[in-house]
Amino acid sequence: MTARPKLCGLAAAATLLAAAMLHPVAAQQFVPTSPSAFGQPALQSFTAPPTKGDADLMPPSSMPDATAADPKNPNADLAFGAYQRGFYATAMREAVKRVGKNKSDGPAMTLVGELYAQGLGVKMDPAEAARWYKLAADAGDPQAMYELGVATMKGTGVPQDRASAKNLFEQAAAKNHAGALFNLGIIALQGNGVVQDFKTAATFFTRASDIGNNEADYALAVMYRNGNGVEQDSAKAAGLMKRAANDDNIAAMVEYGIMLFNGIGVERDEAGAARYFLKAAGRNNPVAQNRAARLLVLGRGVKQDVIEGMKWHILARSAGLKDEWLDSQLNLLTPWQRNAVDAAVKQYVGS
Repeated sequence: MTARPKLCGLAAAATLLAAAMLHPVAAQQFVPTSPSAFGQPALQSFTAPPTKGDADLMPPSSMPDATAADPKNPNADLAFGAYQRGFYATAMREAVKRVGKNKSDGPAMTLVGELYAQGLGVKMDPAEAARWYKLAADAGDPQAMYELGVATMKGTGVPQDRASAKNLFEQAAAKNHAGALFNLGIIALQGNGVVQDFKTAATFFTRASDIGNNEADYALAVMYRNGNGVEQDSAKAAGLMKRAANDDNIAAMVEYGIMLFNGIGVERDEAGAARYFLKAAGRNNPVAQNRAARLLVLGRGVKQDVIEGMKWHILARSAGLKDEWLDSQLNLLTPWQRNAVDAAVKQYVGS
């Protein structure tokens, strides 16, 4: 098995984008069935998290010219260095400069496409983004093949064409692009609405997992737990689920918390379960908020704190997750406790 690098920058954003685009259909077929007293968790929509730091930066046009790399270093990647720091106008200029020197510079063309796709430093233009992705894909860049596949699957800037999108994912997968491998696994699960191919999906998810895709870790963990496409193996499922959870996959945090609480494939650990539920609750996952609420109210795996527990219950309930038992406990609170819960909710929402 190869090392598991962290997905970052363009690759991470693109992987999440494609997952969000593909999962609405697959989710109905792939919601895990948790043999838990807590019930069945909801599959996440895999939306991208907020960009770290960018919200605090000035607009690129008002920033001084700067790059993240030493321009005296002939191997410095000035374009991507500027992109990663938020100097988008500089990133565009440096990328275009690179393409002017080398018409086959796929990564530089992909970066130009990404800037147009997101409207960073330039006006958002999906068609122009797709044009640059096509140029980069023709130059052999796997990230561009993947990005163009996502655009083609969604019909963003190009005509929608699932067959062509799958072909682009296959080209990128041949170059071991983790996001493309994951999406091919999801396509296999969708089965064109006819027959799901769990074995093929497991193969793609395994390849994506081996090169660091936490979405694939999560999907593969569910398959091992349920015995779909692979031999049922709770211990292996727990290992993969833990890895995905520790790699910031929110759905995996909830699932692994349930596995820890019930001792499925791993030694039972209510305190460990509470930690995962609370972490996911803080990421606004309603299921995790509900589980955290129950543990806090009961004092299982965590010090009893009815006020904090009811805070999470109200937040989960506002997202549509009902719980009659927690409602009954809420009705038992004193006026002082109710005021404290209201204050805690307002503080959390306003933070």
